[in-house]
Amino acid sequence: MPLAASLRSVLTPTALFRLIVGWGVFLALQLGAPLLAGGLPSLMLWLVLLAIVVVITLCAFGVVTEAEHLASRLGDPYGTLVLTLSIVLIEVILISSVLLGPGEHPTIARDSVMAVSMIILNLVIGIALIVGGLRHPTRRVNRTGVSAYLALLVVLLAVAFVFPALLGVDGSYSLAQAIPIAVMTVLIYAFFLIRQMGAQRADFQEPDASDADTARPRMVAVIAEHRAELAGRAAMIVATMVPIVLLAHDMAALLDDGLSRIGAPVALSGILIAMIVFLPETITTIRSAAAGEMQRVSNLCHGALVSTVGLTIPAVLVIGILTGQPIVLAESPTGLVLLLATMMLTLATFAGRRVSALPGLAHLLLFFIYALSVFG
Repeated sequence: MPLAASLRSVLTPTALFRLIVGWGVFLALQLGAPLLAGGLPSLMLWLVLLAIVVVITLCAFGVVTEAEHLASRLGDPYGTLVLTLSIVLIEVILISSVLLGPGEHPTIARDSVMAVSMIILNLVIGIALIVGGLRHPTRRVNRTGVSAYLALLVVLLAVAFVFPALLGVDGSYSLAQAIPIAVMTVLIYAFFLIRQMGAQRADFQEPDASDADTARPRMVAVIAEHRAELAGRAAMIVATMVPIVLLAHDMAALLDDGLSRIGAPVALSGILIAMIVFLPETITTIRSAAAGEMQRVSNLCHGALVSTVGLTIPAVLVIGILTGQPIVLAESPTGLVLLLATMMLTLATFAGRRVSALPGLAHLLLFFIYALSVFG
């Protein structure tokens, strides 16, 4: 594709609008920093916070849109991996901004990752199963790939939520525990990515795909043919993600102030972060389910959660080590029961020869119970 045509396909009016809004709101907040530092009336605080959340969401949609274009060019599992990592990176940035911002938030990582787990494994997959099961009742997933995801999730979620209570102190890993756990988690996740993109890439494609052996050569050919477009979209992802990083700091401070004023549950902050981050990918997942691409649903959901835990937990442990902040990861008994029930249901849901709509209702019920546990 000629360079001019590639630039036009990337620098669309919508993409430029997102960039202008994201950077413009950030500059406006910097100019208005003295007013924000002085403390705002409650109504004004919530209006400013709402504006920041809307802009972050708008930019997040921009990141996902560019990642989706890359995904369509590269094909699975490479394209879906780009999309998933883009979303997870935004979440890690938001959580890190809260931890490095004003105030103490020792449970923000636990609450956010728990919220992501319940949203992905129950709410999003529940809706996707209903949509996909009703429209495509004979569709199935690649059970080898799904089992690889779930095997990792069992271990990673236990490392995140169970072992801190059993091995740590007051729900936190000690320094001697945090360092090897962070290193091992990163190594396990890196090995998984290498296998997913290499020798086991066929395990993460639709089960009826007939060109698994040609996936890598095709990707190399696509990169050679569309090098300018792919580079432009990668640059656009970075340029759109930077305002999210910069705005996250202001959002964290205002959100902390706002929730404390209304006496909201501490876990609500983590839930809001999870909802902001995964809204674009949720829409993508539902679209994939409606199209009958159930393995892509698994790649988006299970892959996103593996990436979330595999990257977030090491990141917050490192932040805790460097700043001396306590990072409380141990989940409550209610949360652990919900996780156990969710994993058992997930295993039962994807163990069959095909997916159906009925288990989707069970997943939605578990998410409803989770919501009750947060606000109850």
